[in-house]
Amino acid sequence: MIRKLIDRLFSPKKSAGTQGRRMETPGASLGIDPSRLPNSALTVVRSLQQGGFEAYIVGGAVRDMLLGLKPKDFDVATNATPEQVKPLFRRALLIGRRFRIVHVMFGREVIEVSTFRSNPDEPAAAVDGDERDGRKLAGRHHAVDTSGRVLRDNVWGSQEEDAARRDFTVNALYYDPSRDLVVDYHHGLRDLKARTLRMIGEPSRRYREDPVRLLRVARFAAKLGFEIAPGTLHPIASQAELLRNVPSARLFDETIKLLQTGHALASLDNLRRLGLHKGLLPLIDLALSQPRGEAFVMAALGDTDARIAAGKTASPAFLFACLLWPQVGQRWAQLQVEGVPLIAALDQAADEVLAAQAERLAIQRRISVDMREIWALQPRLARRSSRYAYGALEHPRFRAGFDFLLLRARTGEAAPELAQWWQDFQDADEAGRAELLEQAARGSPAEAPKKRRRRRRKPAGEAGDGAAPREDGDGGDGDDRDAAPHDGRPDHA
Repeated sequence: MIRKLIDRLFSPKKSAGTQGRRMETPGASLGIDPSRLPNSALTVVRSLQQGGFEAYIVGGAVRDMLLGLKPKDFDVATNATPEQVKPLFRRALLIGRRFRIVHVMFGREVIEVSTFRSNPDEPAAAVDGDERDGRKLAGRHHAVDTSGRVLRDNVWGSQEEDAARRDFTVNALYYDPSRDLVVDYHHGLRDLKARTLRMIGEPSRRYREDPVRLLRVARFAAKLGFEIAPGTLHPIASQAELLRNVPSARLFDETIKLLQTGHALASLDNLRRLGLHKGLLPLIDLALSQPRGEAFVMAALGDTDARIAAGKTASPAFLFACLLWPQVGQRWAQLQVEGVPLIAALDQAADEVLAAQAERLAIQRRISVDMREIWALQPRLARRSSRYAYGALEHPRFRAGFDFLLLRARTGEAAPELAQWWQDFQDADEAGRAELLEQAARGSPAEAPKKRRRRRRKPAGEAGDGAAPREDGDGGDGDDRDAAPHDGRPDHA
């Protein structure tokens, strides 16, 4: 076993022809300090190596360490199959069908372990009983659709093949902390130094294999501030239609990454520059076409970037509530003009917009529920009476709803005085809150309880001096009496 391990670690590697030439560089010379790596990632690599397998930290973590950035996640690549990886760890789960991997868990932290894959270019239509390097293959093969998109990718290969099937050269770097070596097959270190994003292989074919790579170009260029290599850039606009074949659930996951990694504004700018924004993400496309929609969406994305830069979390529900709000708001206004009551109109608008969006982007149900609660709080926050104010303050989504109101006020969709009132109401003690409620009730006609004025019946033939005041209320029992009056439009319109 020891001899086998030594042979695996130190035997020279053969050139993989078109796969790329293996180059090894000491990590210390590149500024990598293995002592700063998390113990979880080191434990996974060492456990695999002690089990007689190759194991490397791979991809974005290596790239970010070399750029002086703090990696968010650590992935490990190995020549051990998923079934060989799982028994080595106390808490490990086999997951995935299209791309079978192992999640090794350390508390709330997850290290993703993937087996070296063969390149789809290889004629690796493996069947049960096939072997490679003495290892049984998984009995699976590369499956592709008519457009060339890879549907299943569970054919194990060598490290050279694994590097060739990764997307960008800067993401195909492997680091062995035991030997402090960075392994590079495709001049990823050179491109990293030149701050260039370059696709491995022929870009048009690689986009057909996985159209999500079109989005990843925009995201990584924004995140890293890299230039896109001409060959990588050229085919993008003509292949944007490939994204229509991506499952809606996967498109949702990639959208979360695109908009919640701290570079949402730059990513959106790249989508526009690459010609990917029209029809790609309908929620953004439509939001930007609505009146005031672009200002609202840009403000929301800017706030998200600022929160992430400050080390704070960003809620997907809040972000998607912002992105869809211009559509919801416009439909809400239309329904009220048609005579649908205020709250019922908002519920119907939310139903319609979420249903239409689901055809392209599968927003998870728990997120859509939170979105609806944020929207539903907006008319409630316009009702500054004790009946509504204390209930809204205790609502589990109040903070998100209030932040949403602040954003609306900042972009001219709600009164700044309303947002300030709620800020003061949160900060005040009980006496202060009572005073604020009194001020709201008498401070403007909109906040004062409405009273019906009895129309004086005039004797027949008496000339009137004008029509009696017209009641604009709905004649109900006064449930909406503390809400600001509206003219058939929500107050943000």
